Amino acid sequence: MAPRCGWMWRLRRCPLPGRNLPVTRSLGAERRLSSKSQAPQICIVGSGPAGFYTAQHLLKHNKHAVVDIYEKLPVPFGLVRFGVAPDHPEVKNVINTFTQTAHSDRCNFLGNVTVGRDVTVEELQEAYHAVVLSYGAEDKRELGIPGEKLQGVYSARDFVGWYNGLPYNRYLSPDLSSETAVILGQGNVALDIARMLLSPLELLKNTDVTQPALEALSQSRVKKVWLIGRRGPLQVAFTIKELREMINLPGTRPVNNPSDFKGLENISKDLPRPRKRLTELLVKSTLEAPGEKEAARWAQSDREWGLRFFRSPLAVLPSEDGRRAAGVRLSVTRLEGSGEGAVAVPTGETEDISCGLILSSIGYRSVLISPGVPFLPKQGIIPNSMGRVQRVPGLYCSGWVKRGPTGVITTTMTDSFDTAQALLEDIKSGALNASDPRAGVSAIRELLLLRGVQIVSFSDWEKIDTLERAQGLKVGKPREKILDTEEMLQLVSR
Repeated sequence: MAPRCGWMWRLRRCPLPGRNLPVTRSLGAERRLSSKSQAPQICIVGSGPAGFYTAQHLLKHNKHAVVDIYEKLPVPFGLVRFGVAPDHPEVKNVINTFTQTAHSDRCNFLGNVTVGRDVTVEELQEAYHAVVLSYGAEDKRELGIPGEKLQGVYSARDFVGWYNGLPYNRYLSPDLSSETAVILGQGNVALDIARMLLSPLELLKNTDVTQPALEALSQSRVKKVWLIGRRGPLQVAFTIKELREMINLPGTRPVNNPSDFKGLENISKDLPRPRKRLTELLVKSTLEAPGEKEAARWAQSDREWGLRFFRSPLAVLPSEDGRRAAGVRLSVTRLEGSGEGAVAVPTGETEDISCGLILSSIGYRSVLISPGVPFLPKQGIIPNSMGRVQRVPGLYCSGWVKRGPTGVITTTMTDSFDTAQALLEDIKSGALNASDPRAGVSAIRELLLLRGVQIVSFSDWEKIDTLERAQGLKVGKPREKILDTEEMLQLVSR
């Protein structure tokens, strides 16, 4: 993509209309490199796991590289902060590693900067030797069925964002007055949501779940959760850790259909090890008699959950007044093929489940960030080879926008390291010319100042972090998240 105009012209002519010009805090150690001392100037768009792991690898394996991370929210860490379940604090420990990366004197964090609005990809390309797109999958997949816009139907993305404090979802206010909830999907996010709906309050009150969500869950009437999958037990997308947590959840018992699991004992021995262990646990928890303690716990449980297989949503059924969800109509399916590649096809039969809460957990999708960036809308990814964006030298991608919204944080780590390594190899081979002087953060910072964008540095974020931890300490929680971005900006501008 060729730049449209030089820096001096754009700095004079391109401030965005309708934006004030607040006093903006310094980014800290602004780097101005002389022509005699050039270093690779690299920027990363997105501060989630993909962005930080890419930065970590670049800084570690090139002792001169300068890396700037751009984030549209005032706070970093992406899905580690807003996607990981509140009762999984150990997963969030990776934030400590990311913080070490951000503290490098060759790394800058620029929060509250929306690439594609406040600054374009083309402008970043002109300022940097390389641009890495790591902005994840921020959109939700639509069900595409009648009734999905009725009250009581929510996307998993919005629901998770609500209880995790994502500012965009702070006003969600989900209706939890129904005794039965249906989750469309059988992945880890679906199990996270089921666990949040059914967990005893004492297990949540000491986590970083937001106070509004905690209060709403304390009034919830949900007693039963069905997790619906269009395929069978051998195709579930969740992992054994999440399944074990659900099976052992206090006050809750599983109510799976034994006929769905018969015969799997013989098949499981030939499966890959992770799938084998997962299938064995499914079979054991359904077909084998529970131990004495487990049987007693299940007998006393007043909440339950179950997996429903070979079902695909056809329509959300409306209430009598036509305003809210009263149930879901499912198509009964059968499988063609086997294993991971099995395809669900409708049999013509249908089944209705009465429920007042429906959560769609059928995956996230990435969106196009710039018309000049190649994008495959059907797959929701940027076409690439080992992270090198096709036909655009100097442009790279990592994480979900590179491979699709699959895998866990360790998957993203490996994927991001691969992209970073490809970039480093391009520098070494000369395919990426890092000797040409580039202005880097100083030029972009000046551009954003002229456009009235209040930049949030990592030290600014640490002010937010300190306040959140202090607020959480008052109520026995690790933190109480600030839900309003304006409140965050006011805090760091004092």
